[in-house]
Amino acid sequence: MRITRDTRKNDLEERLLEFSGRIVRLSENLNKTDAGRHVGIQILRSGTSPYANHGEAEDAESADDFIHKLKICLKEMRETWRWLRLVRHIPLVEKPELLDPLIDEADQLIRIFRQSVLTARANRTRRSDT
Repeated sequence: MRITRDTRKNDLEERLLEFSGRIVRLSENLNKTDAGRHVGIQILRSGTSPYANHGEAEDAESADDFIHKLKICLKEMRETWRWLRLVRHIPLVEKPELLDPLIDEADQLIRIFRQSVLTARANRTRRSDT
């Protein structure tokens, strides 16, 4: 299989879809305490937002709009990573060690979005110089 820009884009979209699904399932399985409900709402919001905002970035109206939407994805992923660490630290789930792969995936997605923002900024600058 030849790897193209569209293949990478679809791979990221699928990873975000899977990540969002895992976040939804996690939020439903947090302890039914005040803290569990609070964190569940927060992690549900921040953990599903990158999937939707990535779709918005694909239809951006300008380079600046594209970068802005990628930065929203990055910001929400960072917030989700922190909530996940808190859920594991407290813990708000029965088997907190099962969160490690999800925390790792959040970290990887943060790295992808960070690099995407840097690349998009460099490309915008390069285009404006010509």
